[in-house]
Amino acid sequence: MKLSYFYLILLIPFLFQTPIQAQDVTLDEGGFEIFEMQDGDSTIIMKKYFFVMLRKGENRDRTPEEAGVLQQEHLSYMDSLAQIGKIKLAGPFGSDGDWRGLVVYNVPTEEEANALAKRDPAVMAGSLAVDLLPWWSLKGACLE
Repeated sequence: MKLSYFYLILLIPFLFQTPIQAQDVTLDEGGFEIFEMQDGDSTIIMKKYFFVMLRKGENRDRTPEEAGVLQQEHLSYMDSLAQIGKIKLAGPFGSDGDWRGLVVYNVPTEEEANALAKRDPAVMAGSLAVDLLPWWSLKGACLE
């Protein structure tokens, strides 16, 4: 059964009222943490991903040409990770604030997500900085 995003919004209060306890979490065949919830006759499987907020880094003083090259390297890196399934979702924000974009890593450990985030050329150059959090979502969910 494919759940609509409206249905997921209805699940959010349930998730906050019912803490995820260690005994509820298991590992799937890929080593990812999951847990199941019953909703009537349906079983909902939640999976742990790693949510990274990309924000402005401290080293953004570049010529337009240098910034363009760095942006292309950043996009190529993101694309390479998406091609091998390490990224579930990524994209920029539509404003020029401190928050620049987000990435949802599809990897089993926080250590791997952190290492991938820090290998981003824009992060290594100091143009972007990262905040990483574990994030639970419906297993296999996507925007479209």
